[in-house]
Amino acid sequence: MVKAIAPMLRDFLQKESAGGITLIVAAILALIVANSPLLDQYNALLGVPVVAGIGGFVIDKPLLLWINDGLMAVFFFLVGLEVKREVLEGQLSSWDKASLPLVAAVGGMAIPAIVYLSINAGEPANAAGWAIPAATDIAFALGILMLLGPRVPVALKALLLAIAVIDDIGAIAIIAVFYTGNIDLGMLGAGAIVLVLLGLTGRLRIASSIPYVLLSILMWAFILKSGVHATLAGVAAAMCVPLTARGASRPLERMEHALHPWVAFLVIPIFGFANAGVTLIGLSPSAVLDPLPLGIALGLLIGKQVGIFGFAWVAVKTGLAKLPEDVNWRQIHALSLLAAIGFTMSLFIGNLAFADPAQVDAVKLGVLSGSTIAALAGYVLLRMALPDPATPTETNKETA
Repeated sequence: MVKAIAPMLRDFLQKESAGGITLIVAAILALIVANSPLLDQYNALLGVPVVAGIGGFVIDKPLLLWINDGLMAVFFFLVGLEVKREVLEGQLSSWDKASLPLVAAVGGMAIPAIVYLSINAGEPANAAGWAIPAATDIAFALGILMLLGPRVPVALKALLLAIAVIDDIGAIAIIAVFYTGNIDLGMLGAGAIVLVLLGLTGRLRIASSIPYVLLSILMWAFILKSGVHATLAGVAAAMCVPLTARGASRPLERMEHALHPWVAFLVIPIFGFANAGVTLIGLSPSAVLDPLPLGIALGLLIGKQVGIFGFAWVAVKTGLAKLPEDVNWRQIHALSLLAAIGFTMSLFIGNLAFADPAQVDAVKLGVLSGSTIAALAGYVLLRMALPDPATPTETNKETA
């Protein structure tokens, strides 16, 4: 089993890390365009109305919302597939494997939210953004890890992956509970019926991807019209895909591997380009010290370090969890900074939390500044914490 899982993990990490570099390029391009004479064309493109429907069932949204509600549903479908696989046979399949990333991820979500709310205590209009710094962008983080090559222990990569998966589960729950608007019960009921059909399809262990894809699209449309955020349809649909099917087929893995390149090299870069464009022209450097962007930036930078590293340290010292082999505390500290790169999910939650364009721009400023500093600091600290390529790999005997 271990020999079978190892190549899958390597393949996943390679695609995610390469996708992270693509995302970085897309974000930089968005910043360049948003601070150039092309700004009006950029905004006009994102505002282009796109209409789709059959008969009286019509979805009419600007291009930006098709990206955020449509393309990101594909991203969340992939997240759902990854979560299910990790729970069934991966890093979350047993307490021994899941205890450390679970405790670290809980700290990495709770403490950033506390930091944000503390800084915005006197700004009730900003309270809805508390979940923004709780998110981790796995593509960005693994993209930074890729730059350090084989010096990075596989166990450290697996730990970061597990923390990010649990983080995604938390983000999904937060979106479902706190960022759902008025609900159309008729459309929600129709979506629930389609979900039942998806569940039956999975229970019958049908190997073909076609019924899962068609039913998932139909459910997404109903959920979108219901008022519940449509990306949750992607997660719900993924939970219905069976790990094994008739004829020794593994549809979950097959769909996961088929979707990875599309999500890594198309969906996420498009989302990054569409959402990272913030105009810095005429912006005072002190703007980042306003409560909203400062709360996000420090929530990421301080909250993630205290939450992930602090909770992991307590868990290991109390015997609740064990430090992986070939991983030391300096590397865990560097990992906590890489997990502070919140780009994709932070921007996504920011768009759900605020409707005011000025607040959305402040979110972008906080996310970009905090994530950039976290990426640079995490890279430097991890580079210093890794063994020299010419020396034997250190073990986790190092104490805090």
